Amino acid sequence: MKIDSWLNERLDRMKEAGVHRNLRSMDGAQVPERNIDGENQTVWSSNNYLGLASDRRLIDAAQTALQQFGTGSSGSRLTTGNSVWHEELEKKIASFKRTEAALLFSSGYLANVGVLSSLPEKEDVILSDQLNHASIIDGCRLSKADTVVYRHIDMNDLENKLNETQRYQRRFIVTDGVFSMDGTIAPLDQIISLAKRYHAFVVVDDAHATGVLGDSGRGTSEYFGVCPDIVIGTLSKAVGTEGGFAAGSAVFIDFLLNHARTFIFQTAIPPASCAAAHEAFNIIEASREKRQLLFSYISMIRTSLKNMGYVVKGDHTPIIPVVIGDAHKTVIFAEKLQGKGIYAPAIRPPTVAPGESRIRITITSDHSMGDIDDLLKTFHSIGKELHII
Repeated sequence: MKIDSWLNERLDRMKEAGVHRNLRSMDGAQVPERNIDGENQTVWSSNNYLGLASDRRLIDAAQTALQQFGTGSSGSRLTTGNSVWHEELEKKIASFKRTEAALLFSSGYLANVGVLSSLPEKEDVILSDQLNHASIIDGCRLSKADTVVYRHIDMNDLENKLNETQRYQRRFIVTDGVFSMDGTIAPLDQIISLAKRYHAFVVVDDAHATGVLGDSGRGTSEYFGVCPDIVIGTLSKAVGTEGGFAAGSAVFIDFLLNHARTFIFQTAIPPASCAAAHEAFNIIEASREKRQLLFSYISMIRTSLKNMGYVVKGDHTPIIPVVIGDAHKTVIFAEKLQGKGIYAPAIRPPTVAPGESRIRITITSDHSMGDIDDLLKTFHSIGKELHII
């Protein structure tokens, strides 16, 4: 059998199950109104929560650095890829996250894999939330430690698992701060309380909370007023650029610099990206206006969809999952949305569990009231048409 025949069989099974995917071609900057596959659409699936990916101030900062440093970093940070902009951004992140130090990775995915594959040892155990991001799951798989999964944000189950794993040398609790598919917020205060009681370390991936949650947008740590041992994050969502980071003690960062393979052997992000991210943190620290507008939109949309009769998951975050259930029906729903000029792709297994297929709406501060009115009217009409509400 030729390899293509075998692969086509596997792809056909995906198509039959309604979980086959294709790329969509987008033309233009990261703004709500986009041209997608030749059609004008309003995008409701972007993680650009504060609209900073197209902010002129970030573009100017990147262009200035681009003229001085060029387009690429040419190597890993430990060879030729380190620049003053990498170091300045790390200082800014550490200050923003209120930690001693920070280390840049080329993506949030690589940060999670780098921390979890290098930090826990063979006699240790990682306690991981059931709905943690794929990058955390992959980091756990590459770790020498054992992994125990606890039910999603179930503190009773977490405590039971902490009790059951006391034989291990060290225990690490790892959780998303905001869960990307459900929009739920990890109860970080309760997690840290349990960690102190059972002498465990806490690692939180703040990818969807950085720039959004907390009075100053510092993330779940500020939201709950606590200090986890390690904070991981990305620059590709509310910060509007590219790259990831880990933040914690100076000793921890020194350890990562010498042990995390996804840092040591990965080409550094370009200095221009660092300059843009640095400017983004300045903007986030200077003003709360974008976050206030964002959360007013969140309240409005969540309330309206629930009142229509939709099953809406999650907490008060920019991620609003509207559960349809059946994968095929969810794809039809997304296609009808796109036919009305609304881009919000179907989320299906294996990204979510079978029977949990959904339209994952994400809100940005760049959306307008007109956009919101159109979104809600369209959800109402399609929901009636497909007998969902």
